[in-house]
Amino acid sequence: MKFKIKILTTSLLVASSLMLTNCSLDIKNPNGPTDAQILTTRDGLITLSVGLRQNYSTLGISSLILTPGTTAREIKGITTFTNIIEIEAGGTALPTFNGNVLGVWSRMYRVIGMADDIIASAPTALASDAAMKSGVVAHANLFKAMALGGLATSFEKMPLQTDKLGQAVYSDRTEALKLAVKLLDEAVAMVSATAPSAEFRTKVTGADFDLINSIQAYRARYNMMLGNFDAAIASANAVDLSKKSSFVYSSQSQNPIYAATQISKDYAPRDNFGLPTALVDADDKRLAFYLSTPNVVVGGETLKKLVGFFDAVDRAIPVYLPDEIRLIRAEANLRKATPDINAALADINAVRTQASGDAFGVNAGLGAYSGSQTKDALLIEVYKQRCAELFMTGMRLEDSRRFGRPAPPTSLVERTRNFYPYPDQERLTNPNTPTDPSI
Repeated sequence: MKFKIKILTTSLLVASSLMLTNCSLDIKNPNGPTDAQILTTRDGLITLSVGLRQNYSTLGISSLILTPGTTAREIKGITTFTNIIEIEAGGTALPTFNGNVLGVWSRMYRVIGMADDIIASAPTALASDAAMKSGVVAHANLFKAMALGGLATSFEKMPLQTDKLGQAVYSDRTEALKLAVKLLDEAVAMVSATAPSAEFRTKVTGADFDLINSIQAYRARYNMMLGNFDAAIASANAVDLSKKSSFVYSSQSQNPIYAATQISKDYAPRDNFGLPTALVDADDKRLAFYLSTPNVVVGGETLKKLVGFFDAVDRAIPVYLPDEIRLIRAEANLRKATPDINAALADINAVRTQASGDAFGVNAGLGAYSGSQTKDALLIEVYKQRCAELFMTGMRLEDSRRFGRPAPPTSLVERTRNFYPYPDQERLTNPNTPTDPSI
């Protein structure tokens, strides 16, 4: 993996499509700031920090939700574009030159590259402002962790760092998740030692993005994915479930999922969250929250209109959902060496029976769980609730693997790939690129 990145302006960073991994962004803007001005000045790092989040919340989220979402059959590719047709088909037919797969790869590494620049430069450029420095570095740590986690949901192996010479060494996805947790642990320590300033919140995160709760939420998520059950529970307990953290959009910086499903109409959501009937409660109010009419039948499948967080160009998308935290805690309590059935059941029922009061308005409105109270039965219930609650959050593919759901090549009903092949652009420049997974 080889990156030669010129940081020009925030708008350029956000607008670039960044589809090529081995790109050289050497376009000169005579009126723009130099790399040195960006990375060595206080204002430059603040601007780059805003650009980092903006880049992730537009290009990054677009790839992380739409591509794995199609593979996990939450949505269906309905365009004539070859790259989307290939993702929709999945299986062994998915080629290594697929543009959507490249998008997941390159966009996550662009986030990592930007975060690395901030992490390396902030201790010097912000040396005289500890409260701004702690916020800026913790914020960069969070987004680097999120990008590593995004890669780990899609690929078996990946480099943990960028390499300008194109010789990056690959590590197992587990190592990527461990590094993500380490970065988040460091972020917690930073903001605990020195609270970010009010100026940081005003100039970098804004009122809608809650840095500390987001760090703890992703810390819980990745510890759960690693099987660190006690750590996942501890981090989940540190999240204030009454608080919201959102990525915000406007007519200039559009909600990317709205753009793909409502404007370009490249994708449409499957009925019943794309799940087998046995995993859906017909009375679940989240069906109406996320899905609407008119129904359209394509290829024998009923497709819906996507609503929820994706029904307007300026609709905010949650950074995480409060009920994900409850479901992480429930799953961890079930999977730990001595399962705590009662604690898990309490969190499951908190999600099921919530009729109002959710910070984002995602309420199931169901009755309490009445099935078998065994570990295996309750884990199926956790998966079922995650599929409904976290619809179109980019988590379904990872969840499908972790919960041992029917898998290819035996079954393509719930997912059409296990992991993606490595992009051709990466293999052509990095001799360390591993053999592609068979499916």
